[in-house]
Amino acid sequence: MSSGASLRPARMELPEEEMEPEAAYRLVHDELMLDGNARLNLATFATSWMEPQARALMDESLAKNAVDREEYPQTAAMEERCVRMLARLWNAPFPDACVGCSTTGSSEAAMLAGLVLKHRWRERRRSDDLDPGRPNLVMGANVQVCWKKFARYFDVEPRLVPLENGRYHLTQELLDQYCDQNTIGVISVLGSTLDGSYEPVDRICTALDVLQQRTGIDIPVHVDGASGAMVAPFVDPDLDWDFRLHRVVSINASGHKFGLVYPSIGWAVWRDAETVPEELIFQVNYLGGHMPTLGLSFSRPASQVVAQYYSFLRYGHSGLRRIQERCHSIARALAEEIAAIGPYQLLSDGSQLPVVTFHLTPETDGFTVFDVSRTLRERGWQVPAYTLPHNRTDLAVLRVVVRHGFSGELAQLFLDDLRRVTDQLTNQYGSRVILRAAGQKPAPLPSMIGGGKAIAG
Repeated sequence: MSSGASLRPARMELPEEEMEPEAAYRLVHDELMLDGNARLNLATFATSWMEPQARALMDESLAKNAVDREEYPQTAAMEERCVRMLARLWNAPFPDACVGCSTTGSSEAAMLAGLVLKHRWRERRRSDDLDPGRPNLVMGANVQVCWKKFARYFDVEPRLVPLENGRYHLTQELLDQYCDQNTIGVISVLGSTLDGSYEPVDRICTALDVLQQRTGIDIPVHVDGASGAMVAPFVDPDLDWDFRLHRVVSINASGHKFGLVYPSIGWAVWRDAETVPEELIFQVNYLGGHMPTLGLSFSRPASQVVAQYYSFLRYGHSGLRRIQERCHSIARALAEEIAAIGPYQLLSDGSQLPVVTFHLTPETDGFTVFDVSRTLRERGWQVPAYTLPHNRTDLAVLRVVVRHGFSGELAQLFLDDLRRVTDQLTNQYGSRVILRAAGQKPAPLPSMIGGGKAIAG
């Protein structure tokens, strides 16, 4: 039997016999070495570094079922405190009256928010003795795929406002062309995954106010703050996007993105109890106590909830502000340096989410952003290359997400490799590319170490 064939039973099939734990560990551990390094994954928004104390708390909580509130009342209390903290952070008028819950991620939170919008719309139609018809949801073509999944899974027509005339996200101009009496809500994204930009939630709400005055149609807004809801309150606190706007009925966020928790944890918060139809809250008593539950999933480990609570206590307003501002500083410096490398033009410069997106100049020929992405991977860097959605599929971009733990030192190493890769591809394909002037030294990037106190690994 060949050596390859002898490995198949252990790696590809359920073994007939048990093995020693150390042997099983080594088998799995060695295979995982072929995965990419999470710290060098510049594609993901997900947290890839946490403090040892947070990891210890997560280990201690792995065996606890987050849904079992009767057996683990303190975990349930921590979840409730996190909801109240978020409600206050997002300027809810009555934070203690808000309804909210943790989820397995922002995608589940988005699904819940969409279901609430659909049920509220259906209730309004019934109370007015109107035919429900087919509900629709209005959003920009830049939305994350979870919203398209929601529309398909729950039989809602997705009305995607295309990217046109230099728009890369939803704006207020075309809303009246897409909204009607069957619109269950408008999704406004605070932090697009395409380029890190914020949609103008306040102007979208104002446009819907005007629409209501003209037609009588009252359309609520849900803010998909998967990333930005954990950034804007600390970096741009005067930005109007949250519950200060009366038309915003719900907000979702990913704790595992800029909330500084390992995957996977999301949060959904509604303005008040009246917003959430009672039929969506289930009462169960088979875990040893009577309790309400809201969510698409049921059993899941409590570790992420505990880690989120730790993160809020550990950093507080000042610590979270310092971390997010430092991420912004690194992103802005990174953008400036990338723009100085001849063939690249910026699509976003990290001024909203700390995300830098860039593309090749039209005159660059011989290689593409996909070649840049593939060649950077040879050095371990995972930098996504992708085309923009419908109407702008002609534009392909690269994206770098600056997260907690991506230090100025790592950013400098990335820039060195990006310059090297660009030079390599230019020489290989003979492209006409303007590189940095000889002898010009790059500006030092901000370190993640400030005030004499390390705040990241």
